[in-house]
Amino acid sequence: MNEKEKQYINEFKTYLSIEKNFSEHTLCAYCSDIVSFILWLNETSCVDVNFDKLREYLHFIQRFDYKKTTIARKTASIRTFYKFLFREKYIDSNPALSLSAPKRPKPLPKFLTPDEVEQILNNVRIDTPAGFRNRVILELLWATGMRVSELSNLNFGDINLEENEIRVFGKGAKERIVLISERAKNYLQQYINSARNLIVAPGYETPDTDENSPLFINNTGYRLQNKTIRTVINETVAKIELPKKVTPHVFRHSFATKLIENGADLRVVQELLGHAGISNTQIYTHVSMKHMKDVYETAHPHGGGGK
Repeated sequence: MNEKEKQYINEFKTYLSIEKNFSEHTLCAYCSDIVSFILWLNETSCVDVNFDKLREYLHFIQRFDYKKTTIARKTASIRTFYKFLFREKYIDSNPALSLSAPKRPKPLPKFLTPDEVEQILNNVRIDTPAGFRNRVILELLWATGMRVSELSNLNFGDINLEENEIRVFGKGAKERIVLISERAKNYLQQYINSARNLIVAPGYETPDTDENSPLFINNTGYRLQNKTIRTVINETVAKIELPKKVTPHVFRHSFATKLIENGADLRVVQELLGHAGISNTQIYTHVSMKHMKDVYETAHPHGGGGK
């Protein structure tokens, strides 16, 4: 850092303290941000940079595990610094006028392999009516890609086992049809025929099975809540020591990823998931591509993992 840049920082510090009335903590943070920026510039003077250079710096600091609030502050520090330099006529134009922090790329959805899903399903205890209900619920999450809230809100009138179809009301009460596998259908049929009424504890009324009655119930005969489903998954995953965080939504991601990997049309997956726009579904193509690359690296003789 040259003497001129040290002068800019000292004057900037005075500006923040006297005119902006910043706290000592904020003042130190802003000045530290600018010192880091100038050091990154190396031999380029801070008064010679353009907008592209500023964006390059912000992309550079994205590599570090900063919180969003820290990135936002560092961006604000640079904007304020260049506003100050322009006001003091140290620069002819302000390159930071339209500067904003670059958006971080969305993390890819976490998903389970089919083998991991089967491991979870096979370790759900089904020696009680409630346990059998839990197995049916996870079978349906895996077979349909439903959100957990959509599943817990199912009524008897939404089920069409003859056609292997379930009517689902998604976000904004938007209606769609999801399809179920023969295996999930058989589990669901057994639950309806046998286990459902046995779940209710003595002293509580046996629930109705008309079209507006809840499909999945708790031991008091009322609609099963999302929390119970999450607890079942957590307990099962803990028991088998699967080294992944698994939620009901991970089942949804796993369903979508499996369809894409097996060649399903993106529009079909969009419809089954109930996504409003195709952009929400396209993220699964990235997941699939990552999987493809992993397989290539492992299996191809020139991929890096082959022998």
